[in-house]
Amino acid sequence: MKAVVYTRYGPPGVLRLTDVPTPAPKDNEVLVRVIAVSVNRSDWETLRGTPLYSRIGGPFRPRHHILGSDIAGKVQAAGRDATLFRPGQDVYGDILRHMGGFAQYVCVPQATLAPMPAGMTHEEAAALPQAGAIALQGIRDKGQVQPGQKVLVNGGGGGSGMYAIQLAKLHGAEVTGVDNAEKLEFMRSLGADHVIDYTREDFTANGRGGRYLYVGGSVTTLLQVLLAGPLIGRAEGKKVRLLAVRLGVEHLAPMVELCQAGKIATVIDRRYPLSETHAALQYLGEGHAKGKVVIVVD
Repeated sequence: MKAVVYTRYGPPGVLRLTDVPTPAPKDNEVLVRVIAVSVNRSDWETLRGTPLYSRIGGPFRPRHHILGSDIAGKVQAAGRDATLFRPGQDVYGDILRHMGGFAQYVCVPQATLAPMPAGMTHEEAAALPQAGAIALQGIRDKGQVQPGQKVLVNGGGGGSGMYAIQLAKLHGAEVTGVDNAEKLEFMRSLGADHVIDYTREDFTANGRGGRYLYVGGSVTTLLQVLLAGPLIGRAEGKKVRLLAVRLGVEHLAPMVELCQAGKIATVIDRRYPLSETHAALQYLGEGHAKGKVVIVVD
């Protein structure tokens, strides 16, 4: 099969489209023919090996040689104990712990998959898992956004931000989206009441209080938030906390229902063939992606 492989950390140029053996499912695994796989910030970080937490399991060289975690496709075969899905069934899943999505086929434990939601395309299903989980847990579960509240979404023009802005509006909030200049109109189109170009305005310096849920970033910053966040918040009238996201399609039911009802839209900015995975990662890594970027696998 064809797969996009890398053996050392670095820029997208270290990726190679090559032939590798098609995997065979173990007893509890399912072999999936990948039809679509979305590109996430986690792919960009693990490709480059920075921040340092992206090197967990492989401090000097990548542990997994094929990136890609949010997949949608068709079941091709199943192991002896994998009885949840039948060959030919459409499925999707978040396989971040296993990787391997930038390929024509991937073997994953059946527990990481779910039947593809009715009414969704493979591309839409592949776009949802990580970005949807972050938005849902940040806005609804942890954020507990209520009507009339003011919500700021930092990175509002990206994949998680795309869902978060729409979800906050559905909860009756007044929403401000923050991103670079080329994404301002996109955030407005999602429903943002106000937009900020972070290259021109520092929203953290306007003196307003509130709660800030932090996802991702450098190890130094994460440690600062974890250790000093409560002290900073107490001194400045703010609450700064980490958002520990529970990943997995089993947590996505509310987002799936909203998408199926047409209340939340999945915007796919660009589609790339498997052979141009390096270009897709470059586009996302440079901060251009408005919504999601998806690899369409032949």
